[in-house]
Amino acid sequence: MMKASVVSINISEEKGMPKKEIKEGIFIEDHGLKGDAHAGKWHRQVSLLAKESIDKMIEKGVNNLVPGAFAENITTKGITLHTLPVGTQLKIGETIQEVTQIGKTCHSKCEIFQKVGHCIMPTEGIFTKIIKGGVIKPGDRIEVI
Repeated sequence: MMKASVVSINISEEKGMPKKEIKEGIFIEDHGLKGDAHAGKWHRQVSLLAKESIDKMIEKGVNNLVPGAFAENITTKGITLHTLPVGTQLKIGETIQEVTQIGKTCHSKCEIFQKVGHCIMPTEGIFTKIIKGGVIKPGDRIEVI
């Protein structure tokens, strides 16, 4: 069985923008990723999307997809995120995160949706809040607590 791990950490200073990859992320308790536009005191502090979900979109013919293209903070591999129940706690790097929401409504049909007729984040992305802060780097393990 493949071990779940972090592929990349992604950040943007403005909402509605694809995120750029960074070497490591500092995650702050009850806030989210330091410096990210979506961080704050609410239930969607951090967004996660599986590399396997991104690969599905590539198979549908969407080119140039890189981690962060769907505005996710953490790109993962080896874990089916959207099947985790709300309330599940995850140990990712030094952090502990709690799943608060599965998927989201896509209010403005994004560029990906326009091109393919479907976007993966609304159905397969998840959101968490930070229970215990710390650093996360690519390659860190993800464990369901």
